[in-house]
Amino acid sequence: MSHPLYFFHGADWAVPRPAPGTFAVWRRNFLVWRKLMGPSLLFNFGEPLLYLLGLGFGLGRFVGEVEGLSYIAFLASGLLASSSMNTATFEGLYSVYTRMVPQQTYDGMLATPVDVDDIVLGEMLWCATKGLISSTAILLVAVGLGALHGWQLLLCLPAFYLTGLCFAGPALVVSSVSKSYDFFAYYVTLAITPMYIFCGVFYPTGALPAFAQSFVSLLPLTHAVALIRPLASGGVPADILLHITVLSFYALAGFYLAVVLVRRRLIQ
Repeated sequence: MSHPLYFFHGADWAVPRPAPGTFAVWRRNFLVWRKLMGPSLLFNFGEPLLYLLGLGFGLGRFVGEVEGLSYIAFLASGLLASSSMNTATFEGLYSVYTRMVPQQTYDGMLATPVDVDDIVLGEMLWCATKGLISSTAILLVAVGLGALHGWQLLLCLPAFYLTGLCFAGPALVVSSVSKSYDFFAYYVTLAITPMYIFCGVFYPTGALPAFAQSFVSLLPLTHAVALIRPLASGGVPADILLHITVLSFYALAGFYLAVVLVRRRLIQ
């Protein structure tokens, strides 16, 4: 079995210096996605509609209100955060790995003035964009169902993007050390799915035992939900600077580690 620090052996730890090539990477991904935009958007609208109808209205009839919100509003505001997490994560795993390994797209990019720092940041910005699109679709569905309303919903958009950035970096880290698509199951099962279940999407984290509350308070999705839910319901988040700081920390740390590991994989 490899030593846990094997992936960092011989790595280049220089501070990333992304250049304008970052936006060329983002634009390249956008142009590819635009060809499949129809089916992608249909999925973004269809899945949240099923969740909100099945759980929001169905389970909501038995639950009633949660923290002063109807259950469908509570659920919808939680799904806004988790959707950005899931979309950015899966884009950073499967799509990035496909471009990195089977398609060798990055090898072609490196033959141009674009370098690894640009590729990683461009991919993170694209992952966050996909997260923004996905969460906005849920927002529109929730508004259409009457679960959420008010001009304050516009304030959720930058929070969606920040959440996407937060989860894009760690996903790129996992992609950079993966030997196959199968490796992603560990990350999704051990990290993403537990956050989806325990970080306040479906019920308040205050319902958890004290030790579990302390643990989930360290996880990024908890802070994303705590930031987005009040905004989606027309309120002001408590400890807003704390939530923004935690999400930003995960985004920056993920970016730096992803750059280090992608450099090692592609050019060393």
